[in-house]
Amino acid sequence: MKELNNVLASIRPLDEGTLSESEKMINDLVKPIGSLGRLESLARQLSGIYRSTQWVADKKKIIVMAADHGVFEEGVAVTPQSVTALQAKNTCLGLTGVCALAAAACTDVEVIDAGINCDDLEGIRQIKQHRGSANITTGPAMTRCEAEQLLYRSALIALEEAGSGTKVLGIGELGIANTTPAAAIVSVMTDTAPDSVVGLGANLPSERRQHKVDMVTKAIRVNGPEKSDPISVLSKVGGYDLAGMAGLIIGGAAAGIPVVLDGFLSYASALIACQLNPYIPHYLIPSHLSAEQGAQVALSHLKMKPYFDLEMRLGEGSGAALAMNLIEAAYQMMTKMGTLSDNGLNLPEPL
Repeated sequence: MKELNNVLASIRPLDEGTLSESEKMINDLVKPIGSLGRLESLARQLSGIYRSTQWVADKKKIIVMAADHGVFEEGVAVTPQSVTALQAKNTCLGLTGVCALAAAACTDVEVIDAGINCDDLEGIRQIKQHRGSANITTGPAMTRCEAEQLLYRSALIALEEAGSGTKVLGIGELGIANTTPAAAIVSVMTDTAPDSVVGLGANLPSERRQHKVDMVTKAIRVNGPEKSDPISVLSKVGGYDLAGMAGLIIGGAAAGIPVVLDGFLSYASALIACQLNPYIPHYLIPSHLSAEQGAQVALSHLKMKPYFDLEMRLGEGSGAALAMNLIEAAYQMMTKMGTLSDNGLNLPEPL
């Protein structure tokens, strides 16, 4: 798809000059060099993303992609599928977990209907092509054309957000049974057996996990996705919410703003997006280590270390909401601390 390829081609590497300048500024802050640990590397990354050491991340937003999945028919989830639409409405009303945590971080939240199995919901932007993806155990989740279209439309949303002043974009999802296609993507993209990446999702009884493993194994066997073609993987064993998040990642990187990942579902989407352009990982901020099995497998493949581990597995963008506070802390560190040079100090660098 030409339009999607054009967006991908516009993604640039981080500015090396700014990275170097920000490192000098951070090392000159009135503290032992390196004593604020990964907060310093986060501030440096943000400077490189914004291509300035005078960056401001004052407008933050989390976009929650919501969609249903045909594989729900296979008994891989115990929560009713109708909960996807219900929680989409609750997100609109500010009543979900991500909304509560985002409020604490002065972050806006918007839910987008990428493929919920219901009529269009009032007050919710919709980009869906179908009411839920197809059952991946019997065939592909969607056509390749549908996957490309959704990637592009979601990338445009991220570009529009940046154009309207959003400085930090977080991603999240809603979709009953979506940990099944996410596990399939992670299994294929990391060459890892399904049994090592399939978890319990939203409280699936442990005795039913093997059935879920079997369904992921079957989906991969039936569709034959090849990790060398990430869009094919997405279309064959993915889902609309996963495609939507991958598109937001692409668009955020193209817009030159950081994209904060949430948990396991967002890692799966990142595996797809990062293979489409080698510079995309530089724009990603991994918030937390999801408690979902397979999370560490995906993060290791992405070569990313999450910033915290609270044993969370809610999804929705809840981890991304908490990470917004770290970004604000990095900003305050860069702008509010005094400097060694102003105080006439010259501390040695750590060994």
